Amino acid sequence: MDIFPDFGAVGGAPEFRSIIGALLTFVLIIAVLMLLISAVTWALASANGHFQIATKARIGVWVACGAAALAGVGVAWVNFLLDLGSRL
Repeated sequence: MDIFPDFGAVGGAPEFRSIIGALLTFVLIIAVLMLLISAVTWALASANGHFQIATKARIGVWVACGAAALAGVGVAWVNFLLDLGSRL
């Protein structure tokens, strides 16, 4: 019995790749803007002695760095999975 998958049954991989890439690009842009705003807030709050605000801004900087890293890794992960799926 010879059973093989139908590779033409699932289409739209190029469209899926472009949609995911565009969404992750927006996430990356927002993360960079959040990083800039949080860093400026952290600097101003630390300089003026508002340590609670500085702590929250520092957490915002770390969250923005994490979001940017996840967005970059997400693009690579989706591309890897789409390439792997096309070779199966």
